[in-house]
Amino acid sequence: MARKLQSDKWLFLATLALVCVSVVMVYSASAVVADQKLHQPYFYVTKQAMWALLGVAVLSIVMRIDYRTYRNEQLIWGLLGVVGLMLVAVLFTRPVKGAHRWFGVGGLGIQPSELAKVAAIFFTALTLDRRMHRIAEVKYALMPIAIIVGGLAGLILIEPDYGTAAALAAIVAVMVFASGLSYRYAAGLSIVILPIAYFVLMSADYRVRRILAFLNPWADPQGDGFHIIQSLIAVGSGGWFGRGLMGGLQKLFYLPEPHTDFIFAVIAEELGLLGATVTLACFCVIAWRGLRAAMSAPDRFGAFLALGITVMVVAQAFVNLSVVLSLLPTKGIALPLVSSGGSSLLVTLASIGVLLNISQHSVHDGALGEPGAA
Repeated sequence: MARKLQSDKWLFLATLALVCVSVVMVYSASAVVADQKLHQPYFYVTKQAMWALLGVAVLSIVMRIDYRTYRNEQLIWGLLGVVGLMLVAVLFTRPVKGAHRWFGVGGLGIQPSELAKVAAIFFTALTLDRRMHRIAEVKYALMPIAIIVGGLAGLILIEPDYGTAAALAAIVAVMVFASGLSYRYAAGLSIVILPIAYFVLMSADYRVRRILAFLNPWADPQGDGFHIIQSLIAVGSGGWFGRGLMGGLQKLFYLPEPHTDFIFAVIAEELGLLGATVTLACFCVIAWRGLRAAMSAPDRFGAFLALGITVMVVAQAFVNLSVVLSLLPTKGIALPLVSSGGSSLLVTLASIGVLLNISQHSVHDGALGEPGAA
């Protein structure tokens, strides 16, 4: 008798909880700002609720599609082609805040770089599935990944969006090293990347100022250090149980983009340590169940796919929370599943739908590194 497939309830509930938190907190964080700027206090929350409903619907469909359907070379190359064309086309759109990152469709912003991360994960999972047995051979296994991922990251850099490009490279790097690649390659890669990263960081004055503000925000409390200080004030003033929903003060034109990049600061101020801890716990559950799905996937393709999706969500959340808590320099990285942003929410929910399907097929022994996995 065939085994009845069951989705991971912990993963599903943690995801759904974060989406519910998103709709509530996007309204709380954006209502006053939207009313002042657009005279529409429900502008951002309406869009977020629409994207959330669409995203949950897509998740419920994707989680019922056997993930092995995606182990198709033509399908993945087609996805890469579409994403590549979108990344080129977006460079010719009207810039928003000095960057070419969004397509405007019916008043909604679509960000191709979000889809690029998923395309890179699928391609890397397929390549590792087929070539993992010769992973140490650079031309055979590593060069195709480097060319495709490097091309996508390069187009994203031109937008410019350094954070997403770095995230894309980091996700793929984790997947590749999880395949059993010797860590001496990591040392060699670091020797190449560190000088390039240093040059990129120091080549723009605003990035240098961000680093200096991170090291000592109080040196310029009304300038470059202002946002970091306001974020810490928001987090620290929340106490155990917060000021109450809608009761936050730092979102009132003190925090930059309170409904996107700094929404966790609003959560901490209004819902206190309790609300912040629950939010963090949901991401910990996603990390736990995602890695569990990767380790217990029945084949290597599913294992690498689950690992890539999990790293994509959790690493981005880690960076965002670290910025809000002044553990990393300020960078415009949204909090996945929570921050306002339609295309990001939709792509993340669809990806978690794939992860939920992989979890349905889990077996007792993991597939990562298993020689006999097909």
